[in-house]
Amino acid sequence: MHNIICKATAIAIIGTSSINAFTPIAQINSPISQAANSFQSLPANYYHQRSTQLYAAADDDAQDNEIERLKRQAAKLRAEAASLEADKAKQLAEAAEKAFNKFDVNSDGEVSLSELKLGLEKELKTEISEKRVQELMKIFDTSGDGALQLDEFVTVDRFRNQLEALAREEKRLAAEAEQEKKRQEQEVLLAEAKLEFLNEKEPTMSDKALSVLPYLFPLMDGLQYGRFLLSSDDAGANPFVVILAVLYSLYRSIPFSGFVAFFALNILSGNPSINRLIRYNMQQAIYLDIALFFPSLLTGLGGLIASGAGLSVPSGVGELFSDVMFGTLLLTLAYCAVSSFLGKEPDSIPLISQAVKDRMPTVDMLEGGTLDNEGRFIPKMPERREDNDKSDEDKK
Repeated sequence: MHNIICKATAIAIIGTSSINAFTPIAQINSPISQAANSFQSLPANYYHQRSTQLYAAADDDAQDNEIERLKRQAAKLRAEAASLEADKAKQLAEAAEKAFNKFDVNSDGEVSLSELKLGLEKELKTEISEKRVQELMKIFDTSGDGALQLDEFVTVDRFRNQLEALAREEKRLAAEAEQEKKRQEQEVLLAEAKLEFLNEKEPTMSDKALSVLPYLFPLMDGLQYGRFLLSSDDAGANPFVVILAVLYSLYRSIPFSGFVAFFALNILSGNPSINRLIRYNMQQAIYLDIALFFPSLLTGLGGLIASGAGLSVPSGVGELFSDVMFGTLLLTLAYCAVSSFLGKEPDSIPLISQAVKDRMPTVDMLEGGTLDNEGRFIPKMPERREDNDKSDEDKK
């Protein structure tokens, strides 16, 4: 690069000089002095700009040459790759044709299902099922005629790879089927454990008999409405009245018998191991006993209103009201007892039966539970409110 700059400078000096061999020395202004004078008249950065231009031109030429060289190499590599691909395709085609000729035993120009099975077993030295050969035929028989022509035939290695892929897929499906089977078996066991946990089986005779006992609770508290009927002169000869009197005496002999009965029934009705019919009747007996409070409340309010208004209520009205209430209670309890003895839930009492149904736990409510080592159902414990609040704070 420095030689180029020097040569350019010399040519510029010689080109601007008008001196020849016959010019007198006195008239001669030396080319060097002329060059020096001319150089002195140039801008200060002239040399730097000129050299930069020369360097840039040289770099551009070198870059162009390098780009052309890379393009030629890329074209050469593509040509070599295409040649290799062509050679490989040719080798595969020759191998496939060779295998086709070996498999086509009867030389009819196609490989049937039996020929494909025989040829693969011979080449791979293993027995192949008819089903697996049919799967291979279905994959490679693009024409769908049930046989492989030469243009559909592939190499033995390709058949081997496809057989291995089919075997892997079959194992995967078998593993998934086994997992699904175990999952379904687990669900069956879990469902049976839930039924055992809730004890929603058909009630036995003892269950039916026990399911009637909770209704003694509303009967004892409802005897107040039957005081007029039970205190009549001929009531003492009635064995039913005598039995009621004995039961009522025993009931009242227990301190806070009403509260004790209420809490006992409420706690026992929450025990899922007790038969559903018994638990249902316990809940319904509680609701019936609560319902008995409202007629007394209405009677007391009615008496206060009448007294405030200066009205007198005939004694027969209160007696009739009490008799009707007691008769309704007896009919309701009789319906519940008969239905329970028949093994059916007495669920036809207006308002009350529906409220009891809504409180009864069902299998669908037992989501998220697990089985212990003995196959017993363990319900999922509800998260405490403190844990939920802490989790919400952590998220924030």
